[in-house]
Amino acid sequence: MESLIELCDLIAEKPEQFADKLVWICGRCPSAESLLTGSPRVSRSQLNAVLAVARFLSKCPNYDDQRPKSLLLAFYRAIPSSFTPSFWPQSFGNDAIASFFNDYFACMCRAAESASDFATDIAGFTGEIVISATGNVSGDLGISRVFLNALALNFPPILSSDANRLVSCLLERLEITVPNSPRELISSEAASSQSSPLSLNHFPYHSNERASPGNEVSNASGSSGSVADDASSSKGIVTNGGSAGWKSNVDILNVSTGLNDGGGGKGILISFEQESLENLEKQEIAFKLIRHVLDKATVDSKLLEQVRLVTKEQLQSMLAFLKIRKRDWSEQGHLLKARVSTKLSVYQAVAKLQIKILASVDLDGKSSKRFLHGTLALLIEAAEACLFSVWRKLRICEELFGSLLGGISQAAVARGGQLLRVLLIRFKPLVLTTCIQADTWGSSQGAMFQSVLKATCEIIEYGWIKERPPVDTFITGLATSFRERKDYEEELQQSHDAKDKQAASAGQLNMIRLLADLNVSVNKPEVVDLILPLFIESLEEGDASAPGLLRLQLLDAVSRLASLGFEKSYREAVVLLIRSYLSKLSAVGSAESKTVAPEATTERVETLPAGFLVIAGGLTDTKLRSDFRHRLLSLCSDVGLAAESKSGRSGADFLGPLLPAVAEICSDFDPTIDVEPSLLKLFRNLWFYIALFGLAPPIQKGQVTTKSVSTSLNSVGSMGVIAVQAVGGPYMWNAQWASAVQRISQGTPPLVVSSVKWLEDELELNALHNPGSRRGSGNEKAAVSQRSALSAALGGRVEVSGMGTISGVKATYLLAVAFLEIIRFSSNGGMLNGSPNSTASRSAFSCVFEYLKSPNLMPAVSQCLTAIVHRAFETAILWLDERASETGHDAEIRESALSIHACFLIKNLSQRDEHIRDISVTLLNQLRDKFPQILWNSSCLDSLLFSIHNDPPSAAVLDPAWVATVRSLYQKIVREWIVISLSYAPCTSQGLLQEKICKANNWQRTQPTADVVSLLSEIRIGTGKNDCWSGTKTANIPAVMAAAAAASGGNLKLTEAFNLEVLSTGIVSATVKCNHAGEIAGMRRLYESIGGLDPKPVTTDLPASDSEMLSQNLHPKNESFNEVLLTKFVRLLQQFVNTAEKGGEVDKSSFRDTCSQATALLLSNLESDMKSNIESFSQLLRLLCWCPAYISTPDAMETGVFVWTWLVSAAPQLGSLVLAELVDAWLWTIDTKRGLFASEMRCAGPAAKLRPHLSPGEPELQPEKDPVEQIMAHRIWLGYFIDRFEVVRHDSVEQLLLLGRMLQGTTKLPWNCSRHPAATGTFFTLMLLGLKFCSCHLQRNLHNFRTGLQLLEDRIYRTSLGWFAHEPEWFDGNNSTFSQSEAQSLSMFVHHLLNERMDSTQSDPKGRVPENGNSKEQYHPVWGQMENYAVGREKRKQLLLMLCHHEADRLEVWAQPVGSKESASRPKVSSEKWVEYARTAFSVDPRIALSLAARFPANGVLKSEVALLVQTYILEIRSIPQALPFFVTPKAVDENSALLQQLPHWAACSITQALEFLTPAYKGHPRVMAYVLRVLESYPPERVTFFMPQLVQSLRYDEERLVEGYLLRAAQRSDIFAHILIWHLEGETSVPESGKDAVSTKNNSFQALLPVVRERIIEGFTPKALDLFKREFDFFDKVTSISGVLFPVPKEERQAGIRRELEKIQMEGDDLYLPTATNKLLRGIQVDSGIALQSAAKVPIKITFNVVDRDGDPKDIKPQSCIFKVGDDCRQDVLALQVISLLKDIFESVGINLYLLPYGVLPTGPERGIIEVCRNTRSRSQMGETTDGGLYEIFQQDYGPVGSPSFEAARENFIISSAGYAVASLLLQPKDRHNGNLLFDNVGRLVHIDFGFILETSPGGNMRFESAHFKLSHEMTQLIDPSGAMKSETWHLFVSLCVKGYLAARRYMDGIVNTVLLMLDSGLPCFSRGDPIGNLRKRFHPEMSDREAANFMIRTCTDAYNKWTTAGYDLIQYLQQGIEK
Repeated sequence: MESLIELCDLIAEKPEQFADKLVWICGRCPSAESLLTGSPRVSRSQLNAVLAVARFLSKCPNYDDQRPKSLLLAFYRAIPSSFTPSFWPQSFGNDAIASFFNDYFACMCRAAESASDFATDIAGFTGEIVISATGNVSGDLGISRVFLNALALNFPPILSSDANRLVSCLLERLEITVPNSPRELISSEAASSQSSPLSLNHFPYHSNERASPGNEVSNASGSSGSVADDASSSKGIVTNGGSAGWKSNVDILNVSTGLNDGGGGKGILISFEQESLENLEKQEIAFKLIRHVLDKATVDSKLLEQVRLVTKEQLQSMLAFLKIRKRDWSEQGHLLKARVSTKLSVYQAVAKLQIKILASVDLDGKSSKRFLHGTLALLIEAAEACLFSVWRKLRICEELFGSLLGGISQAAVARGGQLLRVLLIRFKPLVLTTCIQADTWGSSQGAMFQSVLKATCEIIEYGWIKERPPVDTFITGLATSFRERKDYEEELQQSHDAKDKQAASAGQLNMIRLLADLNVSVNKPEVVDLILPLFIESLEEGDASAPGLLRLQLLDAVSRLASLGFEKSYREAVVLLIRSYLSKLSAVGSAESKTVAPEATTERVETLPAGFLVIAGGLTDTKLRSDFRHRLLSLCSDVGLAAESKSGRSGADFLGPLLPAVAEICSDFDPTIDVEPSLLKLFRNLWFYIALFGLAPPIQKGQVTTKSVSTSLNSVGSMGVIAVQAVGGPYMWNAQWASAVQRISQGTPPLVVSSVKWLEDELELNALHNPGSRRGSGNEKAAVSQRSALSAALGGRVEVSGMGTISGVKATYLLAVAFLEIIRFSSNGGMLNGSPNSTASRSAFSCVFEYLKSPNLMPAVSQCLTAIVHRAFETAILWLDERASETGHDAEIRESALSIHACFLIKNLSQRDEHIRDISVTLLNQLRDKFPQILWNSSCLDSLLFSIHNDPPSAAVLDPAWVATVRSLYQKIVREWIVISLSYAPCTSQGLLQEKICKANNWQRTQPTADVVSLLSEIRIGTGKNDCWSGTKTANIPAVMAAAAAASGGNLKLTEAFNLEVLSTGIVSATVKCNHAGEIAGMRRLYESIGGLDPKPVTTDLPASDSEMLSQNLHPKNESFNEVLLTKFVRLLQQFVNTAEKGGEVDKSSFRDTCSQATALLLSNLESDMKSNIESFSQLLRLLCWCPAYISTPDAMETGVFVWTWLVSAAPQLGSLVLAELVDAWLWTIDTKRGLFASEMRCAGPAAKLRPHLSPGEPELQPEKDPVEQIMAHRIWLGYFIDRFEVVRHDSVEQLLLLGRMLQGTTKLPWNCSRHPAATGTFFTLMLLGLKFCSCHLQRNLHNFRTGLQLLEDRIYRTSLGWFAHEPEWFDGNNSTFSQSEAQSLSMFVHHLLNERMDSTQSDPKGRVPENGNSKEQYHPVWGQMENYAVGREKRKQLLLMLCHHEADRLEVWAQPVGSKESASRPKVSSEKWVEYARTAFSVDPRIALSLAARFPANGVLKSEVALLVQTYILEIRSIPQALPFFVTPKAVDENSALLQQLPHWAACSITQALEFLTPAYKGHPRVMAYVLRVLESYPPERVTFFMPQLVQSLRYDEERLVEGYLLRAAQRSDIFAHILIWHLEGETSVPESGKDAVSTKNNSFQALLPVVRERIIEGFTPKALDLFKREFDFFDKVTSISGVLFPVPKEERQAGIRRELEKIQMEGDDLYLPTATNKLLRGIQVDSGIALQSAAKVPIKITFNVVDRDGDPKDIKPQSCIFKVGDDCRQDVLALQVISLLKDIFESVGINLYLLPYGVLPTGPERGIIEVCRNTRSRSQMGETTDGGLYEIFQQDYGPVGSPSFEAARENFIISSAGYAVASLLLQPKDRHNGNLLFDNVGRLVHIDFGFILETSPGGNMRFESAHFKLSHEMTQLIDPSGAMKSETWHLFVSLCVKGYLAARRYMDGIVNTVLLMLDSGLPCFSRGDPIGNLRKRFHPEMSDREAANFMIRTCTDAYNKWTTAGYDLIQYLQQGIEK
C-alpha cells in the first residue's frame, strides 16, 4: 500500500504526465457493475486502489478525466452493501474496516471541499447511505457502527432536502428519547432564564471526602429535590464582586437529586446503570452526526427545537449523573470507569451539539434572549457540575469541561455581546471555584484551569472592544478576591478542618496565577495597571509582606507582569524586586536570620532570581533591556561587595542565583561595540566577584562535577581553597550557575577600562573589596593564593615565582580575565553575541587580543596576558575537537566558529604590534595544521586574497616599514596556504581559486594584485618533479593529479606528462565560467525584457501603484525561463547518454559546453527565493553527476570533475548533494560492471585474450567498449573522490558517511573488481582511499564508528588481497606516463600501509582493555574471538604488505625497464614466514596462495606448503584449474594417488597445460587422460587446431587410443580440423634421421598408426564433407606435384613449365581455402605468377592465389603467394612459428608495441609443405643487390631524409620488429641468420624466416659460430642507435621493448615450454642434441626477479650490439653463398 500511495502522490504532482499510471490504478478498482449488482465482494488490492484513487482526487479534485470520480461514486453508492461481512476480504476485521472508512471519507471530504460538482454528486447519496446504516438489521452491526464512527469524523456533503429526514431518523433509530412535555421544559427554561442571573445551585461536598491536591477525586452528595426542578426554585445568592466564590461547598451548586431520600434518586441511579454501553455509543454517534447535519444543511425550526429539547434534557441529566458518588454505583473498577467515560463522551457530543444549535438559532428573534439566558445558565451549571464531579480527573471530563466553556465564551459574543454583563457575573464564581479546585503543585494547574483561563481571555478580549466597564469590574473583582481572607477564616472555623486552610490558600495562589496568566495572554497595559498596584500593595503592606507562599506567588506574578515590557509597570516591579533582594541580603547574618521562615530563603534563592530571569527573557524593547542590564549588573556589584564582607561566609550563595538572569539579559549584548565606561566597570566587577567567589566553571581539563545549589550560607574555607578549586574543580555550585557564567562570557566586552594606565592603578580594584573583608590588598596570604590560582589557570605557563610584582587584587583581576577569556571558548567555541552576518568580529580572539594592545605593561603582566591568549586558543582547539563528530546544524556551528577564528587571525596579521603579529601567525599555523578544512574555507581564502590589504590602515599616516613587513608576512602566509591546500586537494583548491578570480571579476581592481599574481604564478603542479612541496602528499597520487588536471579546465592530455601553472590555467577557466554565467544572465534578461515566449502582448503602461503587482509578475517569467532552459539541458544531456549507450562517440567539446552552461544555470538560481522547479533542478543536478558515469570515457569524466568542482566551489552547500549523487552513480557502476568493476573474464586483459591456449576458460568476444578507457575514467573519478575526502574528512560527517557507504559497497563480497592489469593503479588507489577513510577513527569525528571502521579496514585488506588471487599480468598503456603512474599509485598505497598509524588499542578492536583475562568480553558476534581476529588481521596486513612490495617492484620495472638500479633490498623472509604467508593467503582465498607460488616460482618452501594446502583442502578448490600442478604430478601418477579422483570434477585448464599431461611422464593415466580429453573437448576444435602437431605427436604415447578417439570426434565436428589433422598425419610419415632401437620400434608403431587414423577420419566424413575433402586435397596435390614435374626441366624453361601446369589445374567449387590460412577462400590462381626458386637439389615454386576473407567482403579479392616445397621437412618451421605466434599473442594481449609475423606453414606430406609468402617484403640480400650501402642508407633512400616523419616512422617500425624478434630469438635461438633469411616489408619492419636451425642446432655441424642471442649487426645498430654509444633515445626504446617483451613472455613460460615439450620425440633436428627443453626453460630464468630478468635482457642486448661473430657469419655467407651482407 505504501508504494501505491507514493505512486499516487507522484501522479498527483503531474497528472498529465502519468495519466497512464492513473488508468492502471483505476483498472485495479472494482467496476461499477460489480458493485451495484448482486452481492459484491472486493479484494484487498481493490480496496487499496479505491483509497489510492480517493487520495488522488483529494489532491487533484478538478482533474478533467471523470473516470476516477465515477469509480469513487460507484463505491460510495455501494456502501450499504458493505454492511455484510461477505463484502470484505477474508480475515478483514472491523479494525481494518474502520481504518479503511476513515481514510476513505477523509479523502472524499477533502475532494468535495475543493470540487463543488463532486460535492453535489456525493450529497445525492449521503442521506440514503446514512439511513441505511442506522437501519441496518440484517448485516453486521459492528460494520455499521465503524462506518458511522468514520462519518462522525469526516462527514460528507448532504442535500438540504435530506437533512430533516436524516435528523428524524437519527433521533428515532438510535434510541434518543425526545421529551414528552416540551412545553413543561420550555416553561421551566423560561423560569430559569427569568430568575436572577446570579442564582446558583448548591452542591454540598461530603465532609470526609473533600477535594484537595492530594485527593484524586471528590465525592458528591445532594439533598432532596427533583431533577426536573428548574433554576427558579433554587436560592439566589447575590455576589456583586463579593465573596460568593469563596463560600463553603455547602452553599455551592445545591442541585437536589434525591439520592438520599430512598426514592426517586435511587431510581435515577438505577436508570443510569441500566443503560447499555452499546446504546450509549449509539447516542454519541447520533449526536455527532446531528451536529454534522446542522453544519452541512438547514433543518426545520420545529425539528431543531426538538433537538434542542433533547440536548437540554441530556445536559440536565448530566447534572444528576455527575453528582452520583462513586460508592453508590453497583459496578466498580474498570467496568465503572468504562461506563462513566462512555456516558461523558455522550454528554460531550451533546454539549457540542448544544453549542452548534446556539450558532444555528436566529439570534434576532424574540425568543433568542430567553434562549441564550437559558443556555448560558445550563452551560455554567454543567461546567460547575464537572468541576465538582468525582470524575473530574478523567480526561473525558476535562474535555467536556473545555467544550462547555467554549460554549460559554461563544454565548458571550452572541447578540453582539448583550449577555456580557450577565455572563461575567455568572462566570466569576465559576472562575473562583476553579481556582479553589485546581492543584497548586507543579507548573500546571490542570486542564480545567487552562480551559477557564482560555475562556476568560477570550471573553475579556472580546469585551475589551465591545463593552469595557463590565470587563474592568470583572478583572477588579478577581484581583481583589485573593485579599479577602476573613471570609475564609470564618468558614474554616466552622468546618474545624485544617485542610480547608490549605484549600483556601490554594484558591488564593491559583487566583494570583490566573491573573498573571491572564495578563500575559491579554497583554494590555491597562489590565496590568489594574492588577499590579494591588499586588504591590499586598507585598509592601498587606498579608503578603511577611514571608510565605502568598508572597512567593505574588513576587512571581509581579515579575511576569514586568516581563511584558510596559515601561511604567516594568519600573515599579523591578524597583520592588531589587529592593526585596537587597533586603534579604542585608538580613542574612543577623540574629533574626537564624529563625527566619524557609520561604524567606526560597524567596532569595529561587523566587526573586527566577523573577529576574523571567523579566530578562520577556523584555524585547532595546531601551528597557539596556536599563535592566544596567540595573542587574549594578545589583550584582552591590551584592558582591556586600557578600564579600560576610566573614566566614561564601558570596557565591548571594551572587550565584542572579547569574542566570544576567546571562539572559546579556544574551543579545554585542561586546564588540563601544561600551560605556560605567557599564564596562560593572562587567569588570561582576567577573571580579565571579573569580573571587569561585563561581566560574573549572577551566582545567578534567571532569567537571557539580553540587546542588546551596540554600544556606556555606563556608568553604579559606580564599585560597576557593580560588584553586575554581580553576581545577570540582565545581561546588549549581550547574545552572556554571552554564550562566558561560553565557555571560559571550556577551562580556574585554575588561579593559578607558584609562591608559588602568592596570597599574589599583585604587579601583581595591575598591571592590569591602573594608570589612579580610581579602584586601594588605592580605599577602590571600595574594599568594590568588597567584597560585592564576598560575594554575594559565596551565603553568607563568610560574608563581614570576608573579612577585603582581599584587593580590591584580592577581584576582587577571584571574577574572583568564576565566572570562577561557570560558568564552569553552562554552560555545569563542563565538561572541552579535549579528550572524559578521565574521571575524564575532571571534572571541578580538577580545583576548585587546589586552595585549595596552601600552607599557609590566613584563609579568604581559607574560600572563600572553599566556591567557594561548590558553584561550588551546580551549578553542579542544572545543572544536570535541565536536568533530557533530552533524547537521551543530556541525555548521562548529565550522562557522572555526572559519570566524581563522578569518580574525588572518586579519590580525596586519596589526602594528610585532608581538601580536607573531602570536597570530603561530596560532593561525596551529589552527591550520589541526583543522586542515580551513584551507578550503571560502571566507578564509577571501581574507587571504583580498581582505587584508583592502582594509584601511588604522593610522592616519602610513608607515612604509610597517607596510613592507606586513606585505612580506602576507606573501609568505598566502603561498604556504595555497601550496598546502594544493598538496592535499588540488581539485577543490583550484576550483576555489577560480571562484575567487570570478568574484574579483577584474584583478586590477585590487591593490595587492601584483603580489598575489607573482606568488600564484610561481606555483606549478603536475606529474613531473614537484618543487612546491616536499614529502609524499595526497596530490602525488596519480589519480588525484589527473583529477586536478581535469578540474583546472586546462584541456591537458592526461596520457602525457604535464606541468600545470595554477594561475594562468585558473584565469582561463575562471574566464570560461564567467562567460557561461554571463550567457545565462544575458539570456534571462533578454527573456524578461521581451516578456517570455508567451504570444500574448505584454501590458507595459502600468501605474506606479502597481509596482508590487509587476514584481510579482516577474516570478512567472523567471520560472518560465528556467523551465525552458531546464528542459533543453535535460534533453541534451539525455541525448549524450543515449549516444554513449548505443556505442556512439560523444563529442567532447559539445558535451563540455553543455555541462558548463547547465552548471551556470544551476548556480544562477541558487540565490533566488523561488521554490518552483525544484524537481527539475534536482534532475539537472542528477544528470550532471550521472552523465560522466554513463558515458564512461576519460574525456567525459574530465568534464564531470570540472563541473563537480565548479559546483562545490561556488556553492559549498551542494557538497553533500553532489557527493550523494556521485556515490549512487559509483555504486551503479558496480552493479552494472563497468570500468574498474568490469569483472567479466572478457574484460580481464591478457588472460582473456590468451584463452584457451595459454589461459584456462572459454574464449569470449572482446567488449565493444575498451575496458581500459573506462578504467581510466574511473581513475579520474576516484581522484576527485580522494580530493573531496581530504576536504571533508575533518568537517563533514555526513559526507564522510557517504564515502563510507561507497567503500562498503565497493569492498563487499564477492570480489567485484576488474582483473585487467591496467586497473592495478586505480584499484590500489581505491584501496588507499579506503585506508585513509579508516584512519579517520583516530579523529574524533568518526570515533563513534571505530568498530565499524576496523571492520571496513579488514575488508579492505581482504579486498586488496583479492587482487593477488590471479597470477601477475603485464599491461602497457602505450603512453609514456601510464606505467609510471601505475607504479607510483601502488607505491603510494605501500607508503600509506607502512606509515599507517597504529591504534593504541590495536590488539582489542573494541577499544577495551581486558580485565582479569576474561575472554568472554573479547567475543564479538560477527568477528568471533577478538584476540584471534586481531592477530589474523595483522597477518593479513603483513601478507598484503609483502605482496604489494613485490607488485610495486614489478610495476617499477615495467615503468622503468632500463633502470639499472636493483630493487630496494627487502629483508630476507624466513622459511617459517613463507609458510605463514601461504597459510594466511589460503585462508583468505586459495587462489591467492596459488598466485603467490606463481610470483615466486623458485621458492621451494612456498611451493611445498601450497601443495600441502591444495592436497589438504582439495575439495574446496575444484573450480581453480591453476591448482592442478600441485597434485597432478608424475609422482602422483606413479603412486596412483587418491587425489587424482578429483579430476573428473575439476575445472578445465588451458590447452598448453593439458598438453603437458599428454607427455610420457604422466604415462597415460586413465584419470589424467580423461581429464585432458574433457578439457580438449570443452573447447571448439578450431581453437585446438593450433596445437595439431602436438596432438599428432601424442599419438605416440596413446596406448589406450584415447587421443585418437578425441581426434576422430573433433574431426567430425569440424571439417577444417579434419583436413589439418590429415595433412599433419601425412607430414609425419617421415622417419627420424637417427635413434635407438627402442625409439625406432616405437616410431614404427606410430608410423603404422598414422594411415589408420587417416582412413578412419575419412570414413567418418559425411558425403558433403567427403566431397570437400577430395576437392581440397586434390587441388593442392596437383599444385604441389608441379615441383616434381619441373625437377628434370632446365632452369630457363621452368617458368613456362609452371604456367603450363597451372593452366591444367581447375578449381572445383568456391569453398576451397588456403591450408596455411583457413580463413582465406580461394578465388583462382594467377597463372603468370609461378616462379621456380633457387635450391640446391629441389625445385620449390612460388604461386600467387586470389583469395577473399571467409567472413569478409566477397568482392574484396587480394593476392596471396605461397611456396610449395617438395623434399623439405617443414615441421621444425611449424614449431618455431607456433612459439612466435604465442609470443605475438602475448605481446598483443599485454599491449606492447612489438611486431612479429608468424606466417603460415603446413606440412602436407612426407617432406612436402606449403609456406605463406610474407606480403610486400624483400630480403636484405635482395636490397643489397640494388643498392650500395647499409640499412641506414637504404632507409633514407626509401623513406626520406633522417628526421622526416616517414623515415622516423620506418625507423620506429624497424625497432619494434627488431625488438620482437630479439625476444623470440633469445628463446628459440634461431641460427643461420644471414641476410637472405631477414626480410623487410614496405614500412620498414623486420621479419625472420627459415627456422631450420633452432634451439640447440646451428650450421656447420653445430659449431655455434653465431654466439649472440639475436642478430644486431652494425647496420642495424646504425638505425637503432644513431649515437653509436648505446645512449640514444631510440636505443633505450629498443632495449625497453626487449625487456618488456621478455618479461611478458616469462609470465607464460610453462605454456611455451609445454608446446615445445610434446614435440621432443618428433625426430626434429632441433631435438637431436643437448637438453633443448631444459635450456629453453633456463633462458626464461624463472629464478630471477623481474628486475634481475630485466637486467639480464639489457645485458643480452648489449652483448648482441654489433657483435663480431654476427658480422663474421654474414661474411662467410657472402663468400660461400653469395648472399649480400
